[in-house]
Parts: sequence; C-alpha cells; structure tokens
Amino acid sequence: MTASQPDTVLKVEDLKIHFPITAGAILRKQVGTVKAVDGVSFSVARGETLGLVGESGCGKSTTGLAILRMLDITDGRIEFEGEDITRHDRKRMRPIRRRMQMVYQDPYGSLNPRMKVADIVGEPLVVHGMASDQDKYRARVADLLRMVGLLPDMAERYPHEFSGGQRQRIGIARALALEPTLLICDEPVSALDVSIQAQVVNLFMELQERLGLTYIFIAHDLSVVRHISDRIAVMYLGRIAEIATRVQLYKDPLHPYTQALLAAVPIADPELEAARGADIIAGEIPSAMRPPPGCRFHTRCPRAMDVCKAVDPPLIEMADGRAVACHLHS
Repeated sequence: MTASQPDTVLKVEDLKIHFPITAGAILRKQVGTVKAVDGVSFSVARGETLGLVGESGCGKSTTGLAILRMLDITDGRIEFEGEDITRHDRKRMRPIRRRMQMVYQDPYGSLNPRMKVADIVGEPLVVHGMASDQDKYRARVADLLRMVGLLPDMAERYPHEFSGGQRQRIGIARALALEPTLLICDEPVSALDVSIQAQVVNLFMELQERLGLTYIFIAHDLSVVRHISDRIAVMYLGRIAEIATRVQLYKDPLHPYTQALLAAVPIADPELEAARGADIIAGEIPSAMRPPPGCRFHTRCPRAMDVCKAVDPPLIEMADGRAVACHLHS
C-alpha cells in the first residue's frame, strides 16, 4: 500500500472495534460481541474539519477514542501523518499523543476539581517533560488561557469557580498545550447552554485559522456541525452511511438516513417549520450485538427494497466526490 499524501493528516481504513460480552461468575466465557465500529473508512486533510454525526450509540465516540489508541483495535488500519499507528503500544504512542489531543464532552467531569486551572492546563507540559523552567511554564499557561479567551489571573482558581462555557475553554487550552496537529472534539458543546454553544464553536474556528489545526468534530446535532465542518461523515450502527462536503450534504443528501436526520433539524421560522411536515425515522436503532443483515438501516428505511434486506451496500464514491452506502445509488 502506498503512503498517504503529505496533506493527509489522518487515514482510517476498515476500522473495527468489537467488544466481547462475557458471562459466568467463575468460568467466564464469551457469549456475544458488540460491534461498536464495524468497517469505517475515511481520511482527513491538513487544516480540514471532518464532522462525524449520528444517533447515540452509532460508534462516533468509540471511533475517536480508537484513533487516539485509547481502545484496542479489532481490525483495520489507522495512519497518522504518514505513520501506521494501528499496533503501537503505549510507549510508542507517547510522542505521537503530543500531536493528537481530545476535547471531551463534559466540561464538568473532564477537569480535576482538586487542581487549580494552572495545573490542569500545564499538566501536559509536565507529563511530556516540557516544564523544567518555571517562568516559561507560567508564561505558557498564561498564553494558553489568553488564546481561549480567559484572563491569565484565572489560573489560580478551581474549576467550580467557572461556568460551563469557561470550563470547556479550560479543556481546550489543556488540549492545545502541546501544540497538536489534530484535535478530536467529542461533542464539545452538547453539555453547554445554547447561548454559549455558538461562542465555543466560533472559538474552535478562530483557533483553527490561527494555528492551522485539523479537527474531527463529533456531534449528534447536524445544525452544530454545519457551521464548522468542511466535510461531514454520517454514521449509523457502526458504519458510515454517507460522506459529503457540507454544501452537498445539506443541499442534496443521498442516503435516506441522512435525509431523515436533516428533516429532524428544527427551522427557526415557525411557518416554514409547520409547512414542511414531519419525516421522522420509525422504530428504534437495532442492537450493535445483533445488527440486521444487509443494509443496517433497512429496518427503519421508508425506501427499503428486497436487496437491502440481504446485501450490505458498500461505501461507493460518486462522480461528484461524495461517497454513499445505499443500493438506491449503486
């Protein structure tokens, strides 16, 4: 296989993350498998934002954790900046983790309540041996706080003294401490008030322009990723249903699942909202322990055909550059 092009920061090929289910109090044995991620492929170019969206339980966050090698990989390949990191152990991943960081969903649970902000933001510098000079350490922490819109004198406070939006800014500052190339943002605004979400999304965009960052922006809300993403990958039950540019996806979604997700996004104009009618996805998402045969969406798809129940559609690249896994477009 040839190496990725220099402008490709991340390449994921046929990624599978399966979790064994065991039973028995003494002699435990495997009785099943949860296929959380089951054959996901995509790439992310330098400076690009890839939105990763789908319902809860579709495998979005598991994919993000696997890219950081925080979960064991069942099968597939992950290439970061031209290096295959699929089987790297903790020691080999240590220098690489300086270049790939995560911003977590919960700004309340992701910060140590017993640590001051200076120690939280500066901890990565200590862990990676970059804090030998105390004056430079304090100056770096102050710069990081300014970068995310906080005052340097806030460094001596504790997390409980901040609002949710400010705590998320602290988490972002911590993620930027080691000057990473790639940030994986795991639903970073979903726990925030709606009035604060736009501020934090705008901060991400400003930081990307200033620092040349590459993002994987995980969310379940298509209206959030629309503002920040260059391309969007729609996941369903461990698979990618469609990948397209932001304009393509919102103007002309191809997969019935994508169409249903977009139909569920509220419109600000109450008259337009009432006029468009409801296009709600029927039924519940199937279990990842027992995914349906064929297309995994066929049990809820209003346009399902007989072939959908028997044959799993591959993710096929279309003439316009997007990719879709649907028999309607094969």
